Amino acid sequence: MNRGRLVRALPRWLTQKVPRDHREPDEAFRRRRRVVVGVTAAGAALLGVSLQTKPDSWQFYATTAGLAVTWVAGGIASGPLHRGWMQDRDRALRRPVLTPVLTGAAAFGGFYACALVAKRIPVLDHAISSVLAYAHQGNTGLVLATTLANGAAEEVFFRGALYAAIGERYPVALSTGAYTLATVTTRNPALVLAAGAMGTLFAAQRRASGGIQAPVLTHLTWSVLMLRYLPPLFRDQEGARS
Repeated sequence: MNRGRLVRALPRWLTQKVPRDHREPDEAFRRRRRVVVGVTAAGAALLGVSLQTKPDSWQFYATTAGLAVTWVAGGIASGPLHRGWMQDRDRALRRPVLTPVLTGAAAFGGFYACALVAKRIPVLDHAISSVLAYAHQGNTGLVLATTLANGAAEEVFFRGALYAAIGERYPVALSTGAYTLATVTTRNPALVLAAGAMGTLFAAQRRASGGIQAPVLTHLTWSVLMLRYLPPLFRDQEGARS
């Protein structure tokens, strides 16, 4: 592939939307909104409960599994969900795969750099360490499974159902705000900050592609890398203190 063809195959910026038509009847739109309101409240409450359980306990795995089911069920019950497209510089439409994965890896790099700073700030160090305790003390396979299940489920609901229920006025800002507020129930400032940052990125991908495939792949890539490389960073910190 010559340089010109390679450049034309690159994706366009997230600010450029893929042409699409997702209009739906008013009644379907109102039903979507009713479902979203109820599921958001239920999911936020269950999220708060899940992080009050003990690491590697059956209560933790049960509540996190229930949370993933809640998000997915709410997304499906709200109405049609769209996978979305990516438009390259030749204006050809393709399903987004490689670019979302690379975006997730880049987002992890930014978060890892921030973690190096956060571990020196007591309130953030404690907040991050308390979450990573579930990875330190839990079964590796089960923690990975629940992390990936909830990552995908959150995109189905927040960038699928909830984003569509907002309509055309400020969907990125409002869906990110709802996503961030849902994490407030955890009472963990690190999770709230992460939700605000990543929620903005996921919502921008949803706006640009018109579907959930791009944010799902970015979220899963970011989650796997965070789960693999962040716990050792804070485990080393704990060892230095002891």
